[in-house]
Amino acid sequence: MISDTTSPSTRRERTGWYMYDWANSAFGTTVVAVFLGPYLTSIAKTAADSAGFIYPLGVKVHHGSFFPYIVSLSVFLQVFVLPLAGAIADRTRLKKHFLFTFAYIGSFATMAMFFLKGDNYALGAILFLIANISFGASVVFSNAFLPELAAPEDTDKVSANGWAVGYLGGGLLLAVNLAFFSNAEKLGFTTGEAVRVCFLSAGVWWALFSIIPLFTLKVRGFKSDSPQKENLLKAGFVQLIHTLKDILSKPATRLFLIAYLLYNDGIQTVIALAAQFGSEELHLDVGVLTTAILLVQFVAFFGSLLFKKIAQAISAKKAIILSLVIWIGTLVYAYAFIKTATDFYILSAVIGLVLGGSQALSRSVFSQMVPLGRESEYFSFYEISDKGTSWIGSLLFGLSLQITNSYRMAILSLVILFVAGFLLLLKVNVEKAREESLLKM
Repeated sequence: MISDTTSPSTRRERTGWYMYDWANSAFGTTVVAVFLGPYLTSIAKTAADSAGFIYPLGVKVHHGSFFPYIVSLSVFLQVFVLPLAGAIADRTRLKKHFLFTFAYIGSFATMAMFFLKGDNYALGAILFLIANISFGASVVFSNAFLPELAAPEDTDKVSANGWAVGYLGGGLLLAVNLAFFSNAEKLGFTTGEAVRVCFLSAGVWWALFSIIPLFTLKVRGFKSDSPQKENLLKAGFVQLIHTLKDILSKPATRLFLIAYLLYNDGIQTVIALAAQFGSEELHLDVGVLTTAILLVQFVAFFGSLLFKKIAQAISAKKAIILSLVIWIGTLVYAYAFIKTATDFYILSAVIGLVLGGSQALSRSVFSQMVPLGRESEYFSFYEISDKGTSWIGSLLFGLSLQITNSYRMAILSLVILFVAGFLLLLKVNVEKAREESLLKM
């Protein structure tokens, strides 16, 4: 590997980077967190037999478990797509190209959800798989810019600012959609049509605001000294294997990544399935659900800034541990105490408080463990569970629901992921992980 000449980042470039969080958060809030879960579940329910089951590809699935299973499948596929794409991007220094290729594939798949109606749950599954895989891939390459935009001592601040801006963007569009949805009937739209317009708005928002980072982010870092005519797919697999061996050879980095994948998978499951829990277990209408998620977005903005201060006072690792204790408490509260819309609002406010901090600080800590020039490769493993996507948690939630027929037991089952991640994180030596990033394999 040979290094290109690099230049320090500017405020304009960092602002452009923040704006990709602003752009893509529309998908995470309007689509994943609020509308798609209940809407796709209702479509699956329409197609279900008298016992409430559908049979995609001949497999017997409870209609309420269909969306969690699709979320889990999308992340399972990301396990194969993201690391390979990350390895190729770092080898070719094309992470900016990959970022916007996936951003626009995902945004157009989201726009196509406007045509989702009737009992066509298969179309909903296909479009969500395309959109969610593209979403996850684009965020890999967005995160990979962080080590280039901020010195190690500034990553907590820059990462937290990005998350905060993202929550504002996602929250603003959600507020607009809430106002539209609440007045849809007066405007001549049915409930289903209003939901599909919200899908369309999220895709347009994602595509439109992605233009800003497209024109502000610079290409930096390392460029491969490998032959220009090499087979990139083959080279990507070779680089992927090398990266995996590299991560496995670094105990502190490996331990943090495992801890993160566990607890953040739980976080993403809560984000993705909270609306379904509120709709099916508490029988809350879409207006209440949307308002609650909107509350999460704006509280998370302040939570990101609050936990940035907490990290400065006690360290980022301890701040993340504090957030996990609160997460565990919220799940117990959801299982045992939540009954009314007011209870759901309280739950949403607490989630918002810790959501931004736990995610922003985790990204910041991991960015300091990434070897220079290999940002996309490392973040592709990190991104397997991030921003509204989960694998283990969604599968655990879906299986718990199918076995017990209880949404409360399903939400409680996620405590396993938070406790496991918490215990592993206690053992992580962050300073040793930083030192490992300097080692050559």
